[in-house]
Order: sequence, then structure tokens, then C-alpha cells
Amino acid sequence: MNRLDVTVEDLKEAVLENIKNQFRKTIDQASKEQIFAALAFAVRDIIIDQWIETHKTYDEKDPKTVYYLSMEFLMGRALGNNIINMKVDDVVKKVCNELELDLNVIEDMEPDPGLGNGGLGRLAACFLDSLSTLEYPAYGCGIRYRYGIFEQKIIDGYQVERPDEWLKNGNPFEVRRDEYGVEVKFLGSVRVLKTANGRDKFVQENYQSVKAIPYDIPIVGYDNNTVNTLRLWDAEAIVGFDLESFDRGEYHKAVEQQNLAKSIVEVLYPNDNHYMGKELRLKQQYFFISATVQQVINKFKQKHNDIRELPDKIAFHINDTHPSLTIPELMRVLLDEEELEWEEAWDITTKTCAYTNHTIMSEALEKWPIELLSRLLPRIYMIIEEINRRFCLRLVDEFHLSKERIYNMSIIMDGQIKMAWMCIVGSHSVNGVAMLHTKILKNEELKDFYEIYPDKFNNKTNGITQRRFLLEANPKLAEFVTDLIGDKWITYLPHIKNLEKYVDSEQEQKEFMKIKYENKVRLAEYIKEQNNIEIDPRSIFDVQIKRLHEYKRQLMNILHVMHLYNKLLENPDLDMIPRTFIFGAKAAPGYTRAKLIIKLINNVADIINNDINIKNKIKVVFIENYNVSNAEIIIAAADVSEQISTASKEASGTGNMKLMLNGAVTLGTMDGANIEIVEEVGRDNCFIFGLSSEEVIKLQHDDSYNPWDLYNNNADTRKVVTQLINGFYAPDDPDLFREIYDSLLNGDGGRPDPYFILKDFDSYKEAHKKIDIAYANQREWAKMVMLNTANSGKFSSDRTIEQYAKEIWNLEKTTVVMETN
Repeated sequence: MNRLDVTVEDLKEAVLENIKNQFRKTIDQASKEQIFAALAFAVRDIIIDQWIETHKTYDEKDPKTVYYLSMEFLMGRALGNNIINMKVDDVVKKVCNELELDLNVIEDMEPDPGLGNGGLGRLAACFLDSLSTLEYPAYGCGIRYRYGIFEQKIIDGYQVERPDEWLKNGNPFEVRRDEYGVEVKFLGSVRVLKTANGRDKFVQENYQSVKAIPYDIPIVGYDNNTVNTLRLWDAEAIVGFDLESFDRGEYHKAVEQQNLAKSIVEVLYPNDNHYMGKELRLKQQYFFISATVQQVINKFKQKHNDIRELPDKIAFHINDTHPSLTIPELMRVLLDEEELEWEEAWDITTKTCAYTNHTIMSEALEKWPIELLSRLLPRIYMIIEEINRRFCLRLVDEFHLSKERIYNMSIIMDGQIKMAWMCIVGSHSVNGVAMLHTKILKNEELKDFYEIYPDKFNNKTNGITQRRFLLEANPKLAEFVTDLIGDKWITYLPHIKNLEKYVDSEQEQKEFMKIKYENKVRLAEYIKEQNNIEIDPRSIFDVQIKRLHEYKRQLMNILHVMHLYNKLLENPDLDMIPRTFIFGAKAAPGYTRAKLIIKLINNVADIINNDINIKNKIKVVFIENYNVSNAEIIIAAADVSEQISTASKEASGTGNMKLMLNGAVTLGTMDGANIEIVEEVGRDNCFIFGLSSEEVIKLQHDDSYNPWDLYNNNADTRKVVTQLINGFYAPDDPDLFREIYDSLLNGDGGRPDPYFILKDFDSYKEAHKKIDIAYANQREWAKMVMLNTANSGKFSSDRTIEQYAKEIWNLEKTTVVMETN
């Protein structure tokens, strides 16, 4: 059914039929979860026709297609987003009214797919939305994790990980595609045979294998007929159950293949602090890459006789180093199955693959032990060895580099395989994700590679989809913007610049701030329900929501809260606007210090929130199980956007863009995309503090930072840091936070704190004082936040994808036309 043909009666009948046929109930008997499923299946039925027509169009026109390869896709709930993008929201609302249903309650029944951890996965999701909206042929390719990353519980202030059972009741939007299943091989050995023409043929023997089965999820473009696909691979045993082994009493062997397959797709990012976790993570990466490459080549060959045409029709995009095995796997297929010579196969591979680097920190670049990779993926390791051998020879013969530089650039060195190095060597494009990030890659971390491959390096500043993070997440503000300037911003965000005409209007300022207040009331109600903490919507909502990592400096934020509390203890009548500090973050299960910071935040919250003497001037809230759905509520309500990473450490950030779009003011360092935010909105409309990236890099190079000087010479700093070890926030265990204390003053491995928290602390405190002064003048504050929304146009993922499509992938728009009845 075409979405333009959908009537209220058709949709209502579909919902009622789904309830009857799937659950054997009437709507009065159905649970809220069953009603959600019935509506979701009805919406999917509308999507299906466009989905079929999209791929029929692609088959006929044979356009070049990008395969966006990512370990993470943090999609968020699908029902509401699909309804909005198809523009059937009015029809759905009328159906709900006639059936006496609350659409918001129904949407809340959908679990958040736990297919990502943070910005990397959410960026991938935004990119898929933009690709469909801009009518570019694309697939997202990843893993159908059965338990996602984890569900975070806060118990006695500690993060506790629970299985995220997002698939417990199935996923109404996915379609299983058995016809595209492929075999993926692990372990074993490689035998070299001679063919009749004297060519070496490599045969993997005595291997274990699983069957990869794709599940397709529709990605609906906004107000068009394009429906692209997110393809998530599930793993199944080649032989599901070995009855002979079972009958012999070998019960473990009977289900050995089942257990292998199950473990691969069980959970996103298994803890890799131990060997078995590393092995499982590597299996996951190769599993979805091999499945994707095999299936793409199979599909390509159905239409094309010459494999050398692959770069003209296919682009593989490697999102961070997790999918880096794309390069040797594509080489394996071209060499061993298509029987190309090395030079031809390498030319095709480098023209087909492109790589996005998402991290500046060298310690975060993925490396694998030779022993592990060579044992688990023997043929792939042979190919990586040969890639490295030829690359090192080229460094000698063509570039005449010194042994020291070759040593630093070698893909295989010191018992490890450097996956980022392989991505650079094996791709035709290497991009950073913000101007500063790309500059640091060229001049610092990847300088050696930039000097020999200057044409490969380019910048693509990240973006977000305004359709989810304004149109869906903040409908009142979206309506306000549309009433003033029209709806062109929905598909062309720079149009939102027209809002600037109204920033001095007292009437529009009041309306903007009224919407912000209503969103703050909504968040306050959520926090009361979830955390049982009363917060004042008239207070400043100061928000830091992002993955918990030391470089993102949630620690500095909570140290400042402790400082403010100390000032209030000294003077309960201190003249300050009440603040609500809101944190949302998950720490990786094996990241003990990050988890300890979560404990610190919650201990501080418990003491401050229960101290009546400070007259509710500070409240601290830690949002449990931070995800896309509660992020949407938080972002719409935020006044202050904490973007306080150590300068030179954050590649880009996208939370900064979402908060800016929704009228929050950036409190941040000149790091990542904050620099470009300042360029767009002006320094007067942000609160910038701290060291510059150049200053940080110089301090690191000179090794001249001594945090003890700051501790000894600043009474406020000394008091806050000492409270970590004097039992003030842990009276039953004064040493509980000693590790954090030591990290601030003594660092790790004899080097001082690499995140310069105490160095930036005074500057950070001063920036907060400026916020207090600015917020007191509500007219000027309203103008400031409206200017932030009005100048967010650059930060749409539509702009980013247009740049990728034209400058890296060489894609062309492919319009899907559907007949209307």
C-alpha cells in the first residue's frame, strides 16, 4: 500500500485484524505491548510496498551502492520515526483517537534496540536516515546482537550490567532473509595447491564455520518513496544438532556448533580484558564482514560479468577500525575465489574501500595479537602479511624512508597487527570527523601516513538528523520553528537560519522559553518517576550525556558540583541560581575507573540531594540506562550542554549538535566540533574555557604538567580533591575513591593526569559563574539559546552525507516513483 493511499479506516482495520490474528484478542483485551505490535505491523505493511519498489528500482537502474559497515547502529525506537518520515502521523493519531489509545504510551512499549554504545552507533543511524532521505542507494551492515550492549542498573550507586533483552518479544520491523545466507569460516589451516596453470590455490581445511543469516530492517526516507535497508547478520549452526554425538552421550559436542553460533551474536562488545573476550570480539568482526562481502559479491555477479567493475558499483565504508577486516576479506574473495592476480585484486580493493577514523588517541586504535588473528583467521593473516610486506617494500623503494619510520608505519610490528594502519593503506579515502580532528590526524597521530598519502586524507564533520532530534523529539519546538519560517528546515537544516529574524522579538522569546519550560517539566516528571528525585524546572538544567570515559571529563563536572556544595556549606544564602546537574552515561563493563566515577557521582548526589540546609540550590541526577529514548527527553529540556573533553582528545561529538539544535548553550573546550559550533554561533553565545589543543599537545610533549602545584596552591581545589579520600562522600570506606584521587595527582605509570582536569578546573569554575550571570537576564538568555538553534544548520547529517556521497563514494541519487490509486 502506498503511504499516500492510506486512510484512517484502512489503518484502523489493519490494527484490529493484527490484534485478532496474532494474539486472539479484541482490542479491549489486548495489552499495551500487543497493541504496539499490532500498530507496528500495520505501519510495516505500508512500508513494505515502498521497500519492494525501492529495490526494484535499484535492480532496474543498477546504481552504485554504499555498504556502511559498522559494529554499532544505535537506531532508537522505530515506530515513531517511521510514522513521521512517512508523514502518516495525522492518520495514525486519528486511528488512536478513534480506538481511544494514547500514541505516546504505545510508542513507549517499544524497546530501544541495544545495537550501539554511543556516538559511533548513533552517527551510523543518523547517516542511514540521511541516505534514505537524500535518495542515495545504501545498506547499513552490522550484527543482530541478541542482548545489545547491556541494560544499566544503578544499585547502591554502582553500575550493574544486566542483559538487554530488546528482542524478547521480537522485532516487528525486521524481515528474515534466508536466501542470502552464507558460510563464515574460522580456525583450521591453509593448504597451498598448484593449479593446472601453475597458480597457487589456497584452501582452508579443518575449520569451524557458522551460517550467517541476514535480518533486514527498513530505513524510511522522509517524505519520499525511498526505503533503504539496515542488514543485521545473525549466526546459526551449519548443523543445528548432532544427534549421533548426543546418542553417544557427548552432549556438549552435540550442540557445539549451536554454541559457537550463539556466542558470536550474543552481546555487543564482550569484555575484552581477557583472552576469550578478545577472541570473541575478533570473531564478531570477521563474521559480519565476511558475510557482507560474500553476499555483496554474489549479488554483484548476478548482473556483472567482470569483477573488475566492482568499484564502479560498490563502495564499502569502514566505520572506525572494527570493520577493518573488510580489506583482507575482499582480497581473499578476489584472489582465492575470483582468481585475480594480486595487483588487480589490490587495485579493486583500494578503490572500493574507504575509512573513517573516529579517534585521536593512539591507545584507542585497534590492535590484534598476531597469535590470535593468525590462529583464528589463518588465510586472512597470510593476506595481511603480504599487504604489509608489499607496503614496507614500497616505503623503501618509492619513498626511501628510514628504518625507524618504516618500523613505526608497519602494519605488523611487536607481535601486533595495527588495524588503523591497514585501513589507511588499503583505502582510497581516510577521513576525520571534525576540522580539528582531521588536522591533528595529519599533523600528529597519522603524520607519517599523511606525508606519503596526502590525497587520501580529508575531513567530513559529523552531523545529526534533525528529523529525529527536533521534529520527533521536540514536537513543540519543531511546530514553533515551522510556524515562523516554514518546514523547509526538515530536509534542509540551513534554512533554520531564518529563525534569526525573531531572536530580538519579546513575544517569540517568551514562546521559545515557554516551550523549553514545558520540556523541563516533562523531564522533571520522568526523573521523579525513575529516580524519585524532585527537581525544579525553574533551575538551570546542566546536562552531560555521553559515554563515560576519562577524556570526556565527567569527573571534572562532579568535582565542580562538589566545589559548589562546599561554597553553599560555607554560606547557605549564597546568591546563585539553582542548578540541576544531569548525568547520563554507561561505562564499559571492564573500565573500572569509569565505573568508580559513576559511583562518585551517585554518592555526591545522595548527600547533596538530601541536605535541606542548601535550600535545593543544587540537585544532582544520574539517569539510569541512558539510551536514545531518554536522550530525546533530556536534550529537549537542557539549558546547558556540557562538552568538556580535554582539548585534542574528542574527535567530534554529536551530542553537542543535538543540544545546540534544541536551544542549549554549549559549555565547552575548543575541541572536536565545538570549534565549528563556536564558528557558527559566535563565541559570545557559548561558554568556552580551558586549554587549547596546541597547549595540551605541548604539555604532553614537554611532560611539564605538575598537578601537585595546583593542589598545593589553590585552597578550593585542595579541599575538593581531599574530599575524595577523607571519607566526606564515603564515610564507611574513606579509601573508596583513592584511585580517582591518585589519577588526578599521580596519574598512571609515573605520568601525570593526561586529561588535565585540575589544570582546567579554575577556568571551568569561571565559565560556570558566567552562565549564572547570563541566565539571570532571561531576555538575553532567550536570545542566546534561539541563536544557537538558528545557527545549527551546518550540523545536519544530510550535509555530511552529501559530502561523503560526492567526495568519497561517488554516488548518484536514485528516485523511487510509486503509482497512487
